Amino acid sequence: MSEFKKRKVTQKQLKNHDASDSESSSTHESAINDQQAPGEEAPETAKTFKELGIIDQLCEACETMGYKAPTPIQAQAIPLALEGRDVIGLAETGSGKTAAFALPMLQALMDNPQTLFGLVMAPTRELAYQISQSFENLGASIGVRCVVIVGGMDMVSQSIALGKKPHIIVATPGRLLDHLENTKGFSLRNLKYLAIDEADRLLDMDFGDSLDKILKVLPRTRHTYLFSATMSSKVESLQRASLSNPLRVSVSSKYQTVSTLQASYLCIPHKHKNLYLVYLLNEFAGQSAIIFTTTVNETQRLAFMLRALGFGAIPLHGQLSQSSRLGALNKFRAGSREILVATDIAARGLDIPSVDVVLNFDLPMDSKTYIHRVGRTARAGKSGVAISFVTQYDVEVWMRIEWALGKKLKEYDAAKDEVMVMAERVAEAQRQAIMEMKNFDEKKGSRGKKFGKGKRSRDDMDQEEG
Repeated sequence: MSEFKKRKVTQKQLKNHDASDSESSSTHESAINDQQAPGEEAPETAKTFKELGIIDQLCEACETMGYKAPTPIQAQAIPLALEGRDVIGLAETGSGKTAAFALPMLQALMDNPQTLFGLVMAPTRELAYQISQSFENLGASIGVRCVVIVGGMDMVSQSIALGKKPHIIVATPGRLLDHLENTKGFSLRNLKYLAIDEADRLLDMDFGDSLDKILKVLPRTRHTYLFSATMSSKVESLQRASLSNPLRVSVSSKYQTVSTLQASYLCIPHKHKNLYLVYLLNEFAGQSAIIFTTTVNETQRLAFMLRALGFGAIPLHGQLSQSSRLGALNKFRAGSREILVATDIAARGLDIPSVDVVLNFDLPMDSKTYIHRVGRTARAGKSGVAISFVTQYDVEVWMRIEWALGKKLKEYDAAKDEVMVMAERVAEAQRQAIMEMKNFDEKKGSRGKKFGKGKRSRDDMDQEEG
């Protein structure tokens, strides 16, 4: 690949440039050692949930859900939580964090049944629904009642659901704060447990002010669990504000992909990206694929273009209505649509069981996001394919990703002659997509919500901007 040879970036430059990616993993370990109580050793990985102290009823629920053995983060966090300690858990998405805080909360709920017992805060609506589903499945035998409080849904029906006094509330901070301020009779002054999931993302999405206001109205005497992929200065501040004498546990977050993943890149001119995308989708016809882009606008445009070419593509981004977002996910999970075109809203947290191919149409700007994206495929021991588009503008970004991975990936062998044959047809589909985008933008504009314009309300904050 000639572009790579021409661009000489020294190891030292890469280290400095990618400091934000590599710093966190080294600081994790030193911070963990500092936080551990004197004479305490890191707990060994348990073979069963019963060995962790989980009661038989919940162990059976774990078995029903297919949890065969505790993951490392569960093995470390659950015993401390059962002892009544506040816990900070550092682990990547997909490491089993939800059960790590859900099981101790449900076990405590069984010992002390109470309405409005626990609150879980999550950064995105989809993740909130997913967490609620996990609580309901794990607590099915005790009839646990959960309610999801997120933006984009009717506040009146949510107020009615809160009035029925559920055991667990799973919420995005913006909409929860709206209810705390405006819903008569709703209070969390008797709350016993608080879990903050994906704390780094919550703070990256400007939820800091909302979180501060929510924490002020919660009782000081409570158990708190904070889970995050990284321990940034913002997360450290949140920890000091929300936790009491916490213990920190961590699963080593090295930059790595699973061995069953076949990862490669395509070095192409920027103007031919659409052509190569269609070529690859034809190559992997019949297989499920996620196409990642960096903007809402590009996500919607590609979905229109692919539909014009006869592909079953569906978009997923933060400026769709909540019902449309859930509908897109459900159609993709059910297999009625084989292609999901998405912003990074689909990169973390969401459990999509079977994805054959991941295509990075737009490269992510950091290696951590790359790991999350390609982690959508090759899950649970299955094989998968990940191909990244590298144009003349992306060379340095790609080199940083390879450096963080610690290896050079192979170039995907594409038949250029076959690609160029489709030029006329793809150009026509692109013209149709542009026309549809104009109509789509006008409809959005008539409702006061054009792409990328206007201030974000509190209700819109829990939308992933991509």
